[in-house]
Amino acid sequence: MTKELVDKELLKIIACPICRNELKVSGNSLKCTNKKCGETYPVKEGIPILLPPELRKELM
Repeated sequence: MTKELVDKELLKIIACPICRNELKVSGNSLKCTNKKCGETYPVKEGIPILLPPELRKELM
């Protein structure tokens, strides 16, 4: 049994902070399902980092 990247219940309630669309697991990150947005968010130890790219660069 493999461990989920993000808890399924959490994935149901979180959304892209930019466009508010759903997120889906894509490799080791979460990707916005909106084709115009398409932003990708990293996941660290099961916790999605839902910061816009400009803020993420400052913290990482």
